Amino acid sequence: MNNEKANPVKSLDKVLSVLECFSRNERDLGLADIAKRTELPRATTHRLLAALKSIGFIEQAHEGERYRLGMKLFEFGSVVLANMELQREAQPFISKLANLTGADVHLCIFDGAQAVLVDQKSLDVATRNTRTLLEGAPIHCTGVGKAMLAWLPDRVVDRIILSGLTVFTANTISDPDILRQELALIRGRGWALDDSEHQADLRCVAAPIFGDTGRIIAAISASGPANLVSPDRDDTNATLVAGIASQLSRRLGYT
Repeated sequence: MNNEKANPVKSLDKVLSVLECFSRNERDLGLADIAKRTELPRATTHRLLAALKSIGFIEQAHEGERYRLGMKLFEFGSVVLANMELQREAQPFISKLANLTGADVHLCIFDGAQAVLVDQKSLDVATRNTRTLLEGAPIHCTGVGKAMLAWLPDRVVDRIILSGLTVFTANTISDPDILRQELALIRGRGWALDDSEHQADLRCVAAPIFGDTGRIIAAISASGPANLVSPDRDDTNATLVAGIASQLSRRLGYT
């Protein structure tokens, strides 16, 4: 009996590993690249790509040697976003955290490559001049990014590392082993810290948000200048941020 037919979960895991090879930075890949990243035989990779292409999950570039994600996935993603309760349910929690910490609050999701801003709250933008996340920010050196990465599968962490740990400041973690140690520390204590790793003099404390399936779906943070989100308040801010993240997770059905 065919092993994949006997174990459909294993077969789906292979399909997922192929889809996860693609990112915003690497939108099209060759067969050899995909086979190497998935650690699957070239023939198996080619067969999976052909199957995914037949249902619209994968498209082939005009020259025929490169593959990219198909529009069918975009259609599914649009349905997910339309049904997404996160942003609607999160608004009172974001306001509460901003009032409790006096810092800027960011709510982000992971798009497969970056931490993407979904919502934010700032109590005093005009006078504080705090620099905030834009549409997307690196996942390996921001509080919200590391808070999500710590609970993502190892293969996702490996892919992020393989894509390159860009250095932004003197505090950016660029060593893969040190990053993995950092992620283990985050899982152990339940919150992440960006100690001026993405932008100089900007600090951030973040915590993960889980959905009703038990999987990580987002992260929330309190951030600001180092004199506001200071090291001597890390424990206090972590308690507040993790508490709000836990409340929001329960609101979204997490148990």
